[in-house]
Amino acid sequence: MPALWIAHVTVTDDEAYGKYAKLAGPAIAAHGGRFLARGGRFVQLEGRERPRNVVARFDSVDDAVACYHSDAYQEALSHARDASERELMVVEIED
Repeated sequence: MPALWIAHVTVTDDEAYGKYAKLAGPAIAAHGGRFLARGGRFVQLEGRERPRNVVARFDSVDDAVACYHSDAYQEALSHARDASERELMVVEIED
């Protein structure tokens, strides 16, 4: 079943996070991920607000998790760890 990769992010270092974004997009695409939303307009109805919200669709939870653990994504993530506060989840969806 398809899955959504959902990230809620507060960027604390624009320059370093830019390096993450430059590397993360190709890493996600290489694992079949397709962006549905990246930093667009949002309305926070509950919970902690994060100004950057990203949603990508993968063919499966396993594909999304494999992407996360890939060398390419981990290299990208090394730039985001000290440059942002993030929550990331993968959720299986009905198609």
